Amino acid sequence: MSTIHILKERERQIYQKGNQPFDMVCEKVSVAGSVSQRACVFCGSRVVLYPISDALHLVHGPIGCAAYTWDIRGALSSGPELHRLSFSTDLTETDVIYGGETKLYQALTQLIDIHHPKAAFVYSTCIVGLIGDDVTSVCKKVEKEKGIPVFPVHSEGFKGTKKDGYKAACDALFKLIGKGAIDDISPCSINILGEFNIGGEAWIIRDYYERMGIQVVSIMTGDGRVEEIGKSHGAKLNVVQCSGSMTHLAKAMQEKYNIPFIRVSYFGIEDMAQALYDVASHFKEKPEIMEKTRELVRKEVSDIYPMLQKYKADLKGKKAAIYVGGAFKAFSLIKALKHLGMTTVLAGSQTGDKDDYEVLRQMCDDGAVIVDDANPLELSKYLIEKDADLLIGGVKERPIGYKLGVGFCDHNHERKTPLAGFVGMLNFAKEVHATVTSPVWQFTPRRDNSG
Repeated sequence: MSTIHILKERERQIYQKGNQPFDMVCEKVSVAGSVSQRACVFCGSRVVLYPISDALHLVHGPIGCAAYTWDIRGALSSGPELHRLSFSTDLTETDVIYGGETKLYQALTQLIDIHHPKAAFVYSTCIVGLIGDDVTSVCKKVEKEKGIPVFPVHSEGFKGTKKDGYKAACDALFKLIGKGAIDDISPCSINILGEFNIGGEAWIIRDYYERMGIQVVSIMTGDGRVEEIGKSHGAKLNVVQCSGSMTHLAKAMQEKYNIPFIRVSYFGIEDMAQALYDVASHFKEKPEIMEKTRELVRKEVSDIYPMLQKYKADLKGKKAAIYVGGAFKAFSLIKALKHLGMTTVLAGSQTGDKDDYEVLRQMCDDGAVIVDDANPLELSKYLIEKDADLLIGGVKERPIGYKLGVGFCDHNHERKTPLAGFVGMLNFAKEVHATVTSPVWQFTPRRDNSG
């Protein structure tokens, strides 16, 4: 496959660990023509806000934008499921010429009357930015008339990268924080930021913290509620899981409400345990919290360790490629794969920064490829050259792996099985083992030795 070449403009966003100097270029707009695996600004905002299940989510734009992002997180809810409905103003050619503000006002008021949401988020798409609709003014008018918070989300897709969409979502969320009473909040309390409850992970993580004696005030935004987010300023610590999507909000809350934050990961044994220990360490005045944490970690690890060793016996020496949204997740995946005896030959992300890629460089073995904002041809090239046995990614990466005869593990928005927490590590190992050891791969062209 030497015929697969890298675009010249992309060369500085790819690094192969070895003797050459490390100078990754990142955090830039995708190269035109490279068919980036990234999503747009609007999509970035949707994946953050969508799991707030008792809010109305209205996409102001053409119907395709709403269709593209419907159910994009697949986030589970323990109650309301208004977020599972996708609403759009369905802008057409006539609206582009005459403006869509009237249509937006009518859609908002009708939907609020029908569904009685606790709040509403209105997402601006590319076309809205081009025609100049004053979405903020419409939101203010409807908020005054209907008596619920209505937030514009300035997420026009052409404004930047998916990471800019995260910021737009955080800006909208920040306007909701501070609107609730905090009388019932414990001195040992946290908010969980960047956990989206795709496969029920938020419930697993909340249970861990509650067993430690910690009150979870709000989860932003998995199984999220408007009321809980509104009083999240009363928590004593913010625990940031998906650092790429939520660090901006954590910093804003630190500045305004003096709430410190820590970065954690809930994937893999080491990082899951560290996430619990870091929170326990923050509340030093309550030493019993640390004791409960140690007991919890001991029990959970002992429950899953024998089965992990069984999977490791089959997976030892296998090679994995990782391409995910945030680099922080890649750190945990590399550690988790090491627990299974596997090596990482490619590690990449859509939204990593220079510090993230430096960490990846240190974690990976010589010869491993580190890539920022990859495209399908680049992923195909390195999967073949490195002879990977496994690709970990999302729905857009799945066909690449399968077409090349590579096992695949979905670690993104669309999965239904929880991969966070200690039980999540066992689920992850089970899924990796099933796909990597599947007998079907012996019939793929690169594995078939029959000729």
